[in-house]
Amino acid sequence: MRKSAIQKTVLVAIHVIGWGFVFLLPLFIVRNASRPITWTWYSGFCALPLACVLLFYTNTFLIIERTLFRKRIIRFVLVNLIYIVSLGLLLHAWQEFHRDHFYPPQTEQNEKETEQKKYPHPPIVLFIGRDMLLMGLTVALSVALKITGNWYKIEREKQELEKARAEAELKNLKSQLNPHFLFNTLNNIYSLIAINPDRAQYAVQDLSKLLRHVLYDNTQDLVPLDREIDFTRSYIELMSLRLSPNTRLEVRFPENGKGALVAPLLFIPLVENAFKHGVSATRDSFIRVSVSLPDSDRLECLVENSNFPKADNDRSGSGIGIQNLRRRLELLYPGKYSFQTGISGDRFSAHLIIHL
Repeated sequence: MRKSAIQKTVLVAIHVIGWGFVFLLPLFIVRNASRPITWTWYSGFCALPLACVLLFYTNTFLIIERTLFRKRIIRFVLVNLIYIVSLGLLLHAWQEFHRDHFYPPQTEQNEKETEQKKYPHPPIVLFIGRDMLLMGLTVALSVALKITGNWYKIEREKQELEKARAEAELKNLKSQLNPHFLFNTLNNIYSLIAINPDRAQYAVQDLSKLLRHVLYDNTQDLVPLDREIDFTRSYIELMSLRLSPNTRLEVRFPENGKGALVAPLLFIPLVENAFKHGVSATRDSFIRVSVSLPDSDRLECLVENSNFPKADNDRSGSGIGIQNLRRRLELLYPGKYSFQTGISGDRFSAHLIIHL
C-alpha cells in the first residue's frame, strides 16, 4: 500500500511539473519590448494550455477507456475530431473577444508604424489549424501514456499471477518432498530391522528428529545454513547405519555457515540419490559429500558416488528427488544457480552452485 501511494504521488508530481512548464513557457520567451508580458496578455495565452489540459484528461479518464480500449477506433477518432474542432472554434472566439476587450488601444504612432510595415496578416484559418494541431498532439500524447500505463499494469498483473503460480507449484513440490523423504527413510529402517534391530530402534529416534526439521523448518522459505547442514549430517548418519564395510563414506561440511540462508532440503535429494545408487553390498563403493562456502554469497555442494544403477523392477523411492530439486532451483534461484550431473566411468557426480 505504501509503495502504491508513493508511486501515485510521484505520478501526480510529474503531471504538475509537466503542465506547470507549459503554463510558464511564456516567461522564458523573450518578447518584443513594445509589448511586454502582462497579466492581461498572459490570461489570453492560458486559453490554449487549458484546452489541452481539458482534452488530455478527458481522453485519459473517459474517452480512451470507453472507445479505444473497447476496440471502437472509428468512434474514438470521430469523438476526438468533433471535440478538437469545437474547442478550436471556441478558442478562436475567445481569443478574438480577449483581443478586442482586454488589450489596451494602440497609440496613433503605433498605428502609423503598423501601417508602414504593411506586412500581410496570416489567414485566421492558419492560427486555428495550429491550435487544433497542438490539441491533436495532446490527444496522441494521452493515448501513448495511457497505453504505456496499461501495458505496465498488465505486465505487473502477469508477474503477480506468475509469482502466485510459482508459489503454488513450490508448495506442491514441498508436499511431494515430505512423503518422498519419509518413504525412502522408512525403507532404509525396514531393511535395517532385519540386520540389527537395536540399531533400527535408534534409527527411529533419529528419524523423529529429522521429521521435526522436515515438518516445521521446511515450511519456511529460508533457513540458516548451519541448521540445514546439521540436518544433512544427521540424515547421513541415519543412512550410514545400513552401509556395508566395503563402502567408504567421506563427508566435509563448513564449520561456520557465516549467517547464510538457504532454502530447506536442498542437499537431501543429492545425498539420498548417492545412497540409493552409489552403494553395493558385494563390491567396493564410495560416497563423498562436500558442502563449502568459498565466498559469503556463493554456496557449493558436490556429491560423488560409485555408480550402481537400480534395476527397472526396483521401486524403492518414487524417483522424483532430482527432478524435484531441479524445479525447486528454477523457482527459488532463477538465474542464480548452476546444477550439473554426469557419469564418468563408474563414478556419478552432482555439482550444485548457488549464488545466495
